[in-house]
Amino acid sequence: MKTLSYFAVSLAAVALWTGSADAQEATETRNARPNILLILFDDVGFMDFGVYGSNSRTPNIDRVAANGTMLSRYYTSPFCGPSRAMLMTGMDNHQVGMGTLVETLSPEMEGLPGYSMSWSANQQTMGTLFSAAGYQTYVTGKWGIGEVGANLPHAFGFDRSFVMDATGGSNYDKSSYLPAHEKSAWFEDGKPTELPDDYYSSRSLVDKMIEYIDAGDSEKPFLGFLSLQAVHIPVQAPVSYIDGYNGTFDAGWDVMREQGYRRALELGIVPPSTKLQAAPDGHRAWDVLTAEEKAIASREMQVNAGMMEAADFHIGRLMKHLDDAGKLENTIVVITSDNGPESGVTRFEGLTGYAVDLVNWMEGRNTAPENMGQPGSLTAIGPEWASVSAAPFNLYKFYASEGGLRVPLVVAGPGIGEQGIVDAPVHVADLVPTLLEAADVEYDPTSFYGKSAFPMLSGETDETYGDDESFGIEVSGNAALYRGNWKITRNFPPRGDGEWRLFDISVDPGETTDLSAENADLFESMKAEYAAYSQEVGVVELD
Repeated sequence: MKTLSYFAVSLAAVALWTGSADAQEATETRNARPNILLILFDDVGFMDFGVYGSNSRTPNIDRVAANGTMLSRYYTSPFCGPSRAMLMTGMDNHQVGMGTLVETLSPEMEGLPGYSMSWSANQQTMGTLFSAAGYQTYVTGKWGIGEVGANLPHAFGFDRSFVMDATGGSNYDKSSYLPAHEKSAWFEDGKPTELPDDYYSSRSLVDKMIEYIDAGDSEKPFLGFLSLQAVHIPVQAPVSYIDGYNGTFDAGWDVMREQGYRRALELGIVPPSTKLQAAPDGHRAWDVLTAEEKAIASREMQVNAGMMEAADFHIGRLMKHLDDAGKLENTIVVITSDNGPESGVTRFEGLTGYAVDLVNWMEGRNTAPENMGQPGSLTAIGPEWASVSAAPFNLYKFYASEGGLRVPLVVAGPGIGEQGIVDAPVHVADLVPTLLEAADVEYDPTSFYGKSAFPMLSGETDETYGDDESFGIEVSGNAALYRGNWKITRNFPPRGDGEWRLFDISVDPGETTDLSAENADLFESMKAEYAAYSQEVGVVELD
């Protein structure tokens, strides 16, 4: 276990966790079951929170970290839908029929239990478990688990829900970001619904969460799941936030990836022995770009940073509202991401560029550089900036590298120790049993793939998994298995070759040195353990 470096000292000046409730009210709240506020970002990389070294300003997220614990080894799936399925159920994604995304189902997957894309009526979720324990349960934002409309939260334990059941969509209206998809599907309490005329995702989703909490029974605890659209494609934000980063990214991705790596070392969120993997083949060197291309690329990352800061602002608004109502002191706040940063591109050259421009014109999008981040825009940061967000790790979303799987998580509230940086590994499926234990809700530990990390978060112990304990992750062929300090991983093209490799993550989280030849017995043992995991949960192993 480590302590926060000098960066945390600057956080000491941040406002105290609460202070508005009078003494008697505070005493009563401490004796009650805590509220749970789970905030999930979309496609936020390891270094995208300010406290993790980001160039984005996130003072409200940083305040949570300063008053609690920040994890440096929190692992999720490399795809959004499987991650969300595990987050909601505490199970491996294949065990609940979400082996991949609907869009990436292959013929050999269709119809198999691990890839059903639909939950049975008795599927237990975070919603059903907390509801049964007397909690009021609310969700606002992106849902995106399985077939559209098949697994909506109102049918799985959530009292109130306002959700987009899609992989993503515009932050200003119901437009899809995908070609030939006219609208993203939005539902309130299971029924199709419209968006407010002045909709902006981070603001409106927080507004709806406040509405649900205020309309609830003040004598009963709540579970609130705020699932933000930030910072999924299309990356969008008000101009004032974007312009606040003028010049910030002008040095370019090559320099800034190195800076992020150095910052991670300085903050102590990776070991001193960490090395930076070379940029993948196909990434453009910043220096080969024209002045116009550099200006556009810098602006794309400004939009991303502005969207992060806007989301943080509205998170702060929600926490202030809870504080003013005397509820924040008795609320456990968890803030994390569903997977690593998105590397998709929306600008192309040559014939492909002309074809894409034609499709965008036909579908009414305005992709002009001056409209970046505004209604009708389709902005993405691309693979080079994604490598900056994922630094000091290798690759990004969709891959089972550390850059695709390892994301930030901060947590604070009753029962959570003020521990600074903790490097004990935690898996996304661990969050359900962790929060149940934190809320003193009885549960059967054997009923989950994950295990409770609450003893570590409370400071009772400094570890979560023993050296001989493991967990696996697989989506569409990209896979990993962790055991103690060791990791085996396999990534398919275009950024991988389908071969297994072995890394000692405790000294080489950048995955620069394959140790499989020097540790042949361990390597074979871990591959056999992965094969057993694969068979147990129902993975379709792809060529």
